[in-house]
Amino acid sequence: MNSRIGRAPRFIVLILSLCAIGWLLTPPEAAAQVKYVVKPLVQKKIKQLPPGPLYWRVENFPTVADARAAVGPDGWNPASVRYETTTSLIAEVDGKVWVFTLGAKGGATPGGTKVVEIGPVPQIAAPEYLLRINHGFGPPGAKTPVHMHPGSEAFYVIAGRLGQRTAHGVANAEAGQTMNGHAPGMAMQVFNSGTTDLDALIMFVVDATKPFSVPAKMP
Repeated sequence: MNSRIGRAPRFIVLILSLCAIGWLLTPPEAAAQVKYVVKPLVQKKIKQLPPGPLYWRVENFPTVADARAAVGPDGWNPASVRYETTTSLIAEVDGKVWVFTLGAKGGATPGGTKVVEIGPVPQIAAPEYLLRINHGFGPPGAKTPVHMHPGSEAFYVIAGRLGQRTAHGVANAEAGQTMNGHAPGMAMQVFNSGTTDLDALIMFVVDATKPFSVPAKMP
């Protein structure tokens, strides 16, 4: 009876030791999956892109109403005898109103404060195009799965440090900096490469007739 009681604590210690060893041998990725959050903000489909080369123009406005008045509505254009869609998208992020416009370099939206231009956007040909703005954020170590898009993905870093891994290597962008997109079908992984929270705006122009994002393998 006494020998059984003496063996019980040793058995418990052995189990705890094995658990601890298993935890130490677990890869960091499996031990703590840090999530990189991607939130779609606004999107629209268009049949035709403006004549290139094209740039993403990022601007701030005092209010959403100001932005909408400056951008103008989509609608029928009697002059061209067709329905025309603007290439501007409006979103509110971090307490600011942002306007993202795909167009020629050096353009400006009346009443807006220009933040940055990103480009030239890699060329893409499609029956229909999807313009989308996403908001990406996450703590240090956060990362996306390896994936690809049927178009380009450009970034403006609001805060933190953005990293992107592709077949060309690893590129980084600090707060206030940009990262231009790659050609369609480029395998990539986006991650927080800094020591503080990452906060970034992501601009897409992709083939609207194909899946927006698909898993991929890094070459």
